[in-house]
Amino acid sequence: MSPQRQSSPARPVTARTTSGPARRTRTPAVDPACAEAVDLAREAAEETAGAAGIGEHLGMRAEADRVVTHYFECLDLAYRGWRWAVTVTRAARARVVTVSECVLLPGDDAMLAPQWVPWLERLRPGDLGPGDLLPTAPDDVRLAPGFTQVDDSTDRAAQWELGIGRVRVLSREGRDEAATRWYEGVAGPRAPIAASAPAQCSTCGFFVPLAGELRQIFGACANEYAPDDGRVVSADHGCGAHSEAVSIPAASEHNPPVIDELGYEVVPTGDDTVPLDDEALGHS
Repeated sequence: MSPQRQSSPARPVTARTTSGPARRTRTPAVDPACAEAVDLAREAAEETAGAAGIGEHLGMRAEADRVVTHYFECLDLAYRGWRWAVTVTRAARARVVTVSECVLLPGDDAMLAPQWVPWLERLRPGDLGPGDLLPTAPDDVRLAPGFTQVDDSTDRAAQWELGIGRVRVLSREGRDEAATRWYEGVAGPRAPIAASAPAQCSTCGFFVPLAGELRQIFGACANEYAPDDGRVVSADHGCGAHSEAVSIPAASEHNPPVIDELGYEVVPTGDDTVPLDDEALGHS
């Protein structure tokens, strides 16, 4: 009997994982037939943009196996720095090169449109017109649910101003933001018209204070002749239409006109006109 062979212990099997280092992508080789198809690519570009819009050949790049993109200068003045990209290809074991696509692409120094900005960030005061709708975000920090801003010191009789009938009310952040914007704007104390005002709006009879905590600083102007009529102004704002500006400046008076009775000027009126002497004019 032949001796029995002892079996070797089983080797642990190591599972292969795919979470290893990223594989290196192979750089495609430039296909000679596609690389030599410069005239074919130029014809495709001229067919799209016209012969006058295609400039010199700027180079090529291998996109994949048997796929090459040729670049041509764009001569259109509206697209300075752009270039025409014509991609050519051929099938495997084929000799005929065909055009895949022809597009206009921006170069490194091309003039591009500015980066897209959402419409809500582009919106500016005064852009809203008749019929336009401006949805307010649900998480707008300027607003808060009704009654969340009410504390123990709030007058319960005035709670209707704080949210009854309204889903959201002005939050503390929204109020402070509006107060800062109003105070530093054209209706604040630093406006040029306020610097030359005879007195502040707080002492004007046309000043209507706002409700709530904002009444300590702001009010509305009710003078139809004032430049801020119907607008919110600060209490230390002012203009020339103050209610107590009762002193009306006197109208400027001019001296009577001076008539020169000693000299005169003869104005000819025609060829047949007889010149007058001093006696005809009453002068001795």
